[in-house]
Amino acid sequence: MSDNVFDEHANAYDAWFEQNLGVLGSEVAMLARALGAPGRTLSVGCGSGLFEMLLARDHGIVITEGIEPAEAMAAIARKRGMTVRVGTAEEAEYGEGYDTVLFNGTPSYIADLDRAVGKVRDALARGGRIVMADVPKESAYALLYNLGVQLGDWEHALVKDVRPAVPYPLELAGGANWRTTAEKIAVLQRAGLQVVESWQTLCRHPVFTNDGVEEPLPGYDRGGYVALVAVK
Repeated sequence: MSDNVFDEHANAYDAWFEQNLGVLGSEVAMLARALGAPGRTLSVGCGSGLFEMLLARDHGIVITEGIEPAEAMAAIARKRGMTVRVGTAEEAEYGEGYDTVLFNGTPSYIADLDRAVGKVRDALARGGRIVMADVPKESAYALLYNLGVQLGDWEHALVKDVRPAVPYPLELAGGANWRTTAEKIAVLQRAGLQVVESWQTLCRHPVFTNDGVEEPLPGYDRGGYVALVAVK
């Protein structure tokens, strides 16, 4: 996982969500639906612990263990009560016995996703699950992010009228390698995991997704944020 960009822009991450509360609420609601009653859970790339804090506060889902490559992000998560080990998803020592491992918004920042998922599989208890949530490459969000990165400016004439009012920082979007949903399903299957369900949110155009909190929908055919649930 690329950590330098998040070390340099840790505060920008939370600040963006604070200005996009509809988007944040929709993503948290979808994660809660996908996680259900997750048991002992590890969050890989927990960032600032923002989502874990909101899952506990609003849905009673408690996740206290995390792995995060960016020290600046890990420091914020620790202040929010998490126990965080600093390391990349590919190199971290996971231990064992987890009921659920959560990848929230992180697959696009993990260079060797196959290796990371393989290590996570070994850390899962029998019947354990991976919940993998991210922006799909085929979604309107990723298409817009990729265009914005290529143009280098959210005020460019090609995007300024079709981007959200407060767009995702280009510094963070530029560090991502967005993967298609099909690619992520293939990674999970190569690790010997069975994808048993999927959930999606941010189904409106990015211009309108911050207008309110969306109820998560099953499937992955229209969402700007998609969660795959895979069982060991």
